[in-house]
Amino acid sequence: MKISARNQIKGRIVSVTPGAVNATVKIDIGGGNVVTSSITEEAVADLGLAEGDDVTVIVKASDVLIGK
Repeated sequence: MKISARNQIKGRIVSVTPGAVNATVKIDIGGGNVVTSSITEEAVADLGLAEGDDVTVIVKASDVLIGK
């Protein structure tokens, strides 16, 4: 699959926490870093996401904020 987003990071799902509408998916991207994504329960089911799955985190944003 080719997509236009350039920010693609390989990782492994460490947890999927279901919610009423959205699930929280935590992905270990290495180096002690974990990315958290909130996606619909329907997307979790369609993709068959589960703890231990290797996935790609894709970031496509119009704004990137930095804090210190």
